[in-house]
Amino acid sequence: MDSEGSICGIQCLMLVDTGANVTLLRTDLAQKLKEQLIYTAPNISLKTATGEKTEIRGKLDASIECGSRKFHHRIYVADITDPCILGLDFLKKFNFTIDLEKNEIRTGGEEIPLFSASVQHLKSCSVLAKRRTIIPARSECLIQGVPEVSEQFRYAVTDFPSQVSQKGVLVAAALVDLEREAIPVRVLNLNNKPKILDEGAVIATCEPVVDIVVRPQEFSGEQHLPSSLDNLEILDEGQRTAVRKLLKEFQNLFST
Repeated sequence: MDSEGSICGIQCLMLVDTGANVTLLRTDLAQKLKEQLIYTAPNISLKTATGEKTEIRGKLDASIECGSRKFHHRIYVADITDPCILGLDFLKKFNFTIDLEKNEIRTGGEEIPLFSASVQHLKSCSVLAKRRTIIPARSECLIQGVPEVSEQFRYAVTDFPSQVSQKGVLVAAALVDLEREAIPVRVLNLNNKPKILDEGAVIATCEPVVDIVVRPQEFSGEQHLPSSLDNLEILDEGQRTAVRKLLKEFQNLFST
């Protein structure tokens, strides 16, 4: 399973491999970091998962970005197929745990999604109406949908379908979990007449999502309220204090 990240600022996919004793970087990527690369004599080799031997061509002390954090670790350079392999040395040093059931690795309270590299090449899939639905004229509603092709990927963003039959209907973009029994799709009927969506009709498309990183925003109780709240004369100072407390308590739910 892979994770998205970077090595010394170079974006790449990183294979999480507990069977690898050391962390490796592919030779062509290491060439971009010549100033940091320490070349070694070709007298050290390693055995790959297929049983083949490959030589260690060098090493470097790298900054590895995984999730929202950066880690400093020594990695070795070799002619490998994957751009980067995060080995057991890296996972142990920074106390990573692997959850194969949820397809994620965790460290320091952060959950970092893992995915198969083949997901990168997946195309979007259609979302079909679960049952016949009538959308009233010039109104919006939430429709239950199901993916046309299941088990391609778990998380996706809903988008507007290109089918001609859906002219006059807008679809809200939203992050959805395809493992749920039904996918909620919010649609808006711009027509002056009701819109009928038959069971099995295409109501949206789903674009695969392979990386979800939560970066909590800090909120200080000393911060001023947004101007839209400061200008509300109906709020006295006590109520404004209560609003500040509410915003701080639910800081991860509010946009700042």
